[in-house]
This record gives sequence, C-alpha cells and structure tokens, in this order.
Amino acid sequence: MTDAADLRRRTAELLAAHPPATTERLEFLRARFDAGLAWVHFPEGLGGLDAPRSLQAVVDAELAAAGAPGNDPGRIGIGLGMAAPTILRYGTDEQKQRLLRPLWTGEEVWCQLFSEPGAGSDLAALATRAVRQGGGDWIVDGQKVWTSSAHLARWAILIARTDPGLPKHRGISYFVCDMTDPGVEVRPLRQITGEAEFNEVFLTGVRIPDSQRLGEVGEGWKVAQTTLMNERVAIGGARIPREGGMIGVAAADWRARPDLRTHDLHQRLLKLWVEAEVARLTGERLRQQLTKGQPGPEGSGMKLAFARLAQEISGWEVEFLAEDGLTYDDWTLRRPEGVDFTGREAGYRYLRAKGNSIEGGTSEVLLNIVAERVLGLPPEPRTDKDVAWKDLPR
Repeated sequence: MTDAADLRRRTAELLAAHPPATTERLEFLRARFDAGLAWVHFPEGLGGLDAPRSLQAVVDAELAAAGAPGNDPGRIGIGLGMAAPTILRYGTDEQKQRLLRPLWTGEEVWCQLFSEPGAGSDLAALATRAVRQGGGDWIVDGQKVWTSSAHLARWAILIARTDPGLPKHRGISYFVCDMTDPGVEVRPLRQITGEAEFNEVFLTGVRIPDSQRLGEVGEGWKVAQTTLMNERVAIGGARIPREGGMIGVAAADWRARPDLRTHDLHQRLLKLWVEAEVARLTGERLRQQLTKGQPGPEGSGMKLAFARLAQEISGWEVEFLAEDGLTYDDWTLRRPEGVDFTGREAGYRYLRAKGNSIEGGTSEVLLNIVAERVLGLPPEPRTDKDVAWKDLPR
C-alpha cells in the first residue's frame, strides 16, 4: 500500500536523479510520469501508483518546495480534466499507452469537439456524421463550435452520429480525432474580450481509424457523460487557497483603494467572500468524494456556483474601481493559450466571465441536472426521447 511516507521517498528519489535546477523541463516531466508521480491515483505504468487521489497533494508539495517545473495545467486543462479520465475508463491498453504520457507532459494539447451550431444545450441533437467504410475506417463530416484550444491541439475528443435511425442519445459514437489530419479546418471565433480563445472546426471527409474509437459503437453518449462530469469538476472544482482566485483579487483591490470604499460595496464584498469560501470548501468535499469513484452530478452544482460567483465578483470589481475598472489593455485579435482570470485587468475579467454560464454546460441545463439527479425532482417532459434522430424536426 502506497502511503504518504512512500510517496515522499519516491519523490526524493526523482529529485535526486533529475535535479530540477539542471534537468531540462520536458525531461523532468517525463521522468515524473514514469515514476508514477504524475497523477498518483492512475494505474502503475500510466503515470500513477494506484494510490489514493488525496495523496497527490503530498507529491505536489514536495515538488513545489524543490522548485520542480509544472506541466502548465492552464494550457492543457482539457487534456488533463476531460480527455484523460475518459481514456482511462474507456480506452484500450494501446490507446492509454500512446496518449496519456504526452497528454500529461503537455507535449500534445487536446481540445473537445462536442458542441455544434445546432447542438449546444441539447448536445445529443448533434448532426456531425461518422460513416464507416466497409467495417474499417470512419469518414466524418460536420461542424463543431466553441472549441477552446483547437488552434493549439494535436488531438480532439469527438462525438459524432453513427446511426441516424436511432433516438438521438443512442446513435452516437465517441472518437479520438487527429487535428493534423486532412479535412480538419480550424477558424478563430472572436469573443467579447477581443481574443479568439474559442474556435469553430469544420470536418470534411476526415478519416478516423476504428482503432481511435473509445467505447462501443453507438455508446458514445455514455462515454461522453464521463467527459462532461469531469469537465464540470475541472471548471468549478479547482483547488485554490482561502481567498484565492477572483475573490482574492477583489479583496486586494479593496485593501489597496480605501478612497473608493462605500458601506454598500463593503457589505456586498463580505457576502461574496463568504460565498466564495463556501464554494471552496464544497469543492474540497467534492474532491474527497472523488477518491471513491467517478464524479457525479454534484460537479454540476460546483460549476453553477463558479459561474455565478465569477460574474458577480467581476461585476463588483468593475463597479468598485470606477473608471479604472473600465480599462482594457488590448483589443487586438489574439489567439491565447489559456484563460487568466487573476493576472489580467478587471475589464478582462468582467467580459470573460460572461462566458462562464455558457461553457461547460449552460447554467440552465445544469440547473435541470441538479434538480433531477441530485434533488430527485420530476424530470421535464421529453417528447423526442424515443424518436429516431432522422425524424426529428430541424
């Protein structure tokens, strides 16, 4: 049984064999993965040691104290938080061995080809088609949208309709798509921030080998649920210290500008601070629950709370800073590698937070999930549940 003492010993051995001060970053990250210290709860040989998930903090603390390089999770968050858990659960041994190591080290960036112009909140209505060629490769045609990091990605997790004669949730399959293949076109989508962090992706005759399918044919919706549940935990349940994240920035603004304080703003900040702390502690509890299995619908509640708080805190900050809150550094079209909610100015945070209630599942859909799957309330009527996708009005 791997315990904290064993992990400290293994970490010390890694640092002795690969001193961070003299070891190239990528070499160190590869060595860390091979030592099972990447994500300790993963199986041996796949970056882990079959250890409790909670012990990852022991490794992280030892490496941070030694000044070891990280794998830049903000840049590869889709791979870490969404693709990796899905590959681990549904991938073949060959897929796990090929994909997980460069995913974790950041050598290969991932994106998510799920949402479509006509299938966002109702994702199961997706129209991208995958047609099998004589029992071999699949030919994929369609359009995806709101794809973060597609302009950086080598791989994508993709769901496509493989049987239009079945009801919409049952005729879908799940694939790994090589973003460098012919027929994959990535176009920037300029957002309210002026940046093009999102993209739209056009798939025209893209050939995907059947060896890049995850799960059984027609069971893509079940596989996608693993991705979506992990996505919501990744968005709303990130580990932060007390007064970390956006509430920490707002509190720092308050302390730095006594000339702008009012009683009303003070009361609102106190309320937001308490709510942010409640959300942080709830996230800790959720992560402890994850040590016992896969994430459940509780992650949807965390993502809901994150979106609401991000929008309310950023709105408070812009109001508090008055004219300074309206400044924005650069409206030039850029294609960034990630989102920075704490390192930019208040104007950026205010604008970017508007997307939090849409991305990763709209707040309206998540409210339904919490109501039905957490609170046990009666589900909404779904008249199209048993109707073949091809017969649905569009």
